[in-house]
Amino acid sequence: MSTAAAGVRPASRGRWARTRVPGDGQPLFAYGTLRFPEVLGELIGRTPDSEPATLAGARPAALPGRNYPGLVTAPDTVTEGFLLGGLTADEWRILDAFEDDEYELRPVSVHAGDRELYAWTYAWTAPVLAETWSATRFVTVELPGYQAKCAAWRRDLVLLSETV
Repeated sequence: MSTAAAGVRPASRGRWARTRVPGDGQPLFAYGTLRFPEVLGELIGRTPDSEPATLAGARPAALPGRNYPGLVTAPDTVTEGFLLGGLTADEWRILDAFEDDEYELRPVSVHAGDRELYAWTYAWTAPVLAETWSATRFVTVELPGYQAKCAAWRRDLVLLSETV
C-alpha cells in the first residue's frame, strides 16, 4: 500500500526537497494536520511555540482520498489555525519533505491576536472537494492512526538519510 493510499503524505521530493525553505525562526501558518502537537512531535520531535491565528480569503478544503486538507483561495472565508514559531532550518526541511508535491510554500499575511504579520503556509495546487476539511472530525476519528503513520514516515526518513 502506498503512503498516499494509507493517508500519509509521501516524501516524493526527498529529504531536502526544496532548494530554498524558510530560515531559522520564520513562522508557519498551520491550518491542517501540522496544527496538532501529536503530529509535530512525531515529525520533528517537539512541539514548537504556537499561537492561534487566522488567514482571510482561504479555506482548508477536503481532498479526494486523503485525510488531510489543502488550503485554497476562498473569498469571504477565514481559516483558523496556529502560527508556529521557532522552527529551525532542519525542521523546515523535514516538514517540507513531508508535504505532498501538490503543496506550494507561500507567504501569507495572518492575524494573531491584535497583530498582522507575515508567515509561510502550504497552499494546495490540485483539485479539491467542495466541502471544508474538519479539524474536529480529524481529531476524533483520524488522529491516532495518522500519528502512528507519521512516526513510521519519520523512521523511514531517518533510515534513508543514514544510507545516503
